[in-house]
Amino acid sequence: MARLSIFPLAGALLFPRAHLPLHIFEPRYRALVTDAMARDRRIGMIQPRDGQSHRPTLFEVGCVGRISDIEALDDGRFNIVLEGVSRFRLVKELEVSTPFRQVEADWEPFAGDAVIPDPLALVMRADLEREAKRYAEAKGYAIDWEAVSRLDDESLVNGVAQVAPFDTASKQALLEAPDMASRADLVVQFLRFFRLGEEDDGHGATLQ
Repeated sequence: MARLSIFPLAGALLFPRAHLPLHIFEPRYRALVTDAMARDRRIGMIQPRDGQSHRPTLFEVGCVGRISDIEALDDGRFNIVLEGVSRFRLVKELEVSTPFRQVEADWEPFAGDAVIPDPLALVMRADLEREAKRYAEAKGYAIDWEAVSRLDDESLVNGVAQVAPFDTASKQALLEAPDMASRADLVVQFLRFFRLGEEDDGHGATLQ
């Protein structure tokens, strides 16, 4: 168990060994970054279940990241890059006087996050690249596919999971996937589901 300061942000996924750039402008999160830099540089990223309140309820699983790069701007804002360390399970929220929220977190269920995963099966890698191309073409995205082909499996899977505009529930399912192969399979399903849903009705689709 550990005490962890958190940054609830919908759609912002962090995975072990992945990087997440963030622009910090709200006063409470500027205070969070300042506090993290004075202590251990750690921030817990976690998605809110709803975005309607100042203090939304949270999903149970997030990922702790370490500030690997920081730019302090003249007006008090920050540009930071978080490097993912490990996922965590939220045990309980703590009563604190800080403007940012803090929780008791448990890393034990995700001890395997420290181990670099085995490569994907070739057929899964091919499926992932194919569906990513189809989705990008449907959306009109310009992608350097030669650069994509050079990515290792983990970087590709987590990179697509981070940048694809899936809904919050889908993003959370990707974060909670037990291993990289399971996450890759979900990414392929979501790419296909959202692409076909948008082609069918023109309004997009939502997984619940």
